[in-house]
Amino acid sequence: MIPAAPARLQPQGWQQHWRDAIREPRELLALLGLDGLAGVADAAGPFPLRVPRGFVARMRRGDPDDPLLRQVLPLDEESRIVPGFSLDAVGDAGAKAGHGVIHKYRGRALLVATGSCAVHCRYCFRRHFPYAEETAAASGWREALAAIRDDDSLHEVILSGGDPLSLATPKLAELTEALAGIAHVRRLRIHTRLPVVLPERVDDALAAWLRALPWPVAIVVHANHANEFDAAVDAAMARLRATGATLLNQAVLLRGVNDTLDAQAALHERSFAAGVLPYYLHQLDRVAGAAQFEVPDDEALALHAAMRARLPGYLLPRLVREVAGDASKRPL
Repeated sequence: MIPAAPARLQPQGWQQHWRDAIREPRELLALLGLDGLAGVADAAGPFPLRVPRGFVARMRRGDPDDPLLRQVLPLDEESRIVPGFSLDAVGDAGAKAGHGVIHKYRGRALLVATGSCAVHCRYCFRRHFPYAEETAAASGWREALAAIRDDDSLHEVILSGGDPLSLATPKLAELTEALAGIAHVRRLRIHTRLPVVLPERVDDALAAWLRALPWPVAIVVHANHANEFDAAVDAAMARLRATGATLLNQAVLLRGVNDTLDAQAALHERSFAAGVLPYYLHQLDRVAGAAQFEVPDDEALALHAAMRARLPGYLLPRLVREVAGDASKRPL
């Protein structure tokens, strides 16, 4: 009798990878051989741990200072009250133009498409955002779309969140089909971290949706360290480029993560090798809970000058800060 061949394992869809994300600090530390690390916050805090296993696989085992681990591990020090650090660091509340619509800069509006994200970055400037009340998808997008339709000065729509690619592709298509009926919308921009932390999200359905969009599309991904890139991320970026989208990277300058010349140079060279052009290097938004990541302006400016001396101009991101009420990002 010939034994039956073993069943072929089917590749997991991105939703399963999402569900399998690590949510317990103890599990994360055990995987990295860091059991008993001091100063780690409780898993049930107001901004709990969430990190995909594929992102954890890029972390260095046994290294409590790993730059990827530092971005996601909740620490007790986040509960410190630090003067100058607030719940709404960039003035989102004052720029509301409709349900889930933020209008800060001329010609473009941002849709808070969802509050969900595959990873909870500890420096997130929207970690205190009231997503339950301010998500554009509420009421089938009607209020958000009406706000855009009624302002013909808006030529670009920016999908943000949370992470807009947290939404299922049919939900994204529902939104863009409605936006396509607004004549003054000429460009679409998508701000997303998923192609970096959960590259499985860039599947056939997502690529088909992007190819079918009627506007030029810019996809702004978010990587802070060269170690965030691996073969799976490279493949996801290649698939996104093949849709015709322009890929840009924005990073945040983070103490203990990427605040050295070598780390910055490696990040922007590795980003470009993956087909993603450096765009912005943000000074930290001063959101409550993130003070431990702040790099003083004088250090940031000295670092940026050193980057200018080492990198070709096309690999040098603009060093900026977002200031509530300004007409654009403020160059440093």
